[in-house]
Amino acid sequence: MKRKSLAWTASLCMVTALLAGCGHPGRPSPKDPVTLTMWHNYGGDMQKTMDALIDEFNSTVGKEAGIIINVINVTAISSSAELNESLDMIAAGDPGAPAMPDICTAYPKVAIQFQQTGRLANLDSYFSQEELSGYVPAFIEEGRLADGGLYVFPLAKSTEILYLNQTLFDRFAAETGAKQEQLATFEGIAALSKMYYDWTDAKTPDIPGDGKMFFTADSWFNVAQAGMKQLGSSLIEGETLNLSGETYAHIFATTYVPAVEGGIAIYDGYSSDLSKTGDLVCSTGSSAGILFYGDTITYPDNTVEQVAYSILPYPVFEGGTKTAIQRGGGLMVASNEEKKEYAAAVFIKWLTASEQNMRFISSTGYLPVTRQAFETDMDAHIASVEDARIKKMLVAVTSMYREYRFFTPPNFAAFDDIGKEYEKRFKTLLASRREAYLDGGDTGTETALAEIRK
Repeated sequence: MKRKSLAWTASLCMVTALLAGCGHPGRPSPKDPVTLTMWHNYGGDMQKTMDALIDEFNSTVGKEAGIIINVINVTAISSSAELNESLDMIAAGDPGAPAMPDICTAYPKVAIQFQQTGRLANLDSYFSQEELSGYVPAFIEEGRLADGGLYVFPLAKSTEILYLNQTLFDRFAAETGAKQEQLATFEGIAALSKMYYDWTDAKTPDIPGDGKMFFTADSWFNVAQAGMKQLGSSLIEGETLNLSGETYAHIFATTYVPAVEGGIAIYDGYSSDLSKTGDLVCSTGSSAGILFYGDTITYPDNTVEQVAYSILPYPVFEGGTKTAIQRGGGLMVASNEEKKEYAAAVFIKWLTASEQNMRFISSTGYLPVTRQAFETDMDAHIASVEDARIKKMLVAVTSMYREYRFFTPPNFAAFDDIGKEYEKRFKTLLASRREAYLDGGDTGTETALAEIRK
């Protein structure tokens, strides 16, 4: 009880500072309370934790401040698609659209349509520069839209990491001399992919061309984005793809050649699917996907093998700086009377403070958003996490926080469509060239590069 009391006292001190002027006519108070509605799309443990945090806020800090998050009307929408559909209806002014909530989880791409019509609060008005400096800068930056205002506040983030089947890799390394240090670069991964394909192919001499795949990426668009940033350029210039120049040509060739030759998988699903059948040794993917990786492989003959996974920092192209993408949802606040906007900001400050934020993401693959969480609280948090997979992921991401620069993809309406189109064209090109290569052709790197640039 004493520990809980100390936590409550700290929260009360924080909100007391926030509400130093409780008598201000534009601010709530216990005598003049404000009720806010909220939508979120979290399910499972995240929904339970979010709802418990809202209850805690209402009964402690919110009660003291005169702010109520309406628990009865908190809408846990079952999927991002359903949430976005409802928000699209609101943005379009459809006759059957529900009323816009005061607070809602959203990605920046969704928030754009509301900001453009003046229906979002600019949260810069309610956070000082000192307060904002307590958050990971790139996480704040993602929520800034075209006019530079802060319209989506970070709540749970992810980056990309390298998933490694340590059991398969150690077996491969013992026979070939492959070095795990090679996994630190994409060029090293490309070389290992060729080596692994040849090594596995040699095990079936009666079936030539039967080698196995070593690596894939859940998003080749992200590989290109990160690679360009690592090498001092950008994949997006203005609002169009930048595929010209030697930098992109190197990124393309590094991944294209081993894919055509068979060492890199061309796959439409998630890499975690291939990992479960032993058809892959390593892959890059979101840290939020950690829970999709188990500890067994089920082979085609239904033999099951126990395996161990390692989580490594995101690879870097040779000569580049340590840089990785960051993405994730946040909270947007409806443009409203000052009292409601201010109340929403108080709730967001409380919810994203390190203690509450760490509780929210504790059983997931998501990352906290404050510098305090990474720099002060993370070691204790890792020690308390029971899931070994999440422990490994947090150790890797904490090292990335110290050594890497996180970058934020651009926020504009057509960005997702550009990414999907690039991903589709890249995979289609790889698949067709792989088929031609198996029929006796060469890799055709130069002509393939010219084709992707069209």
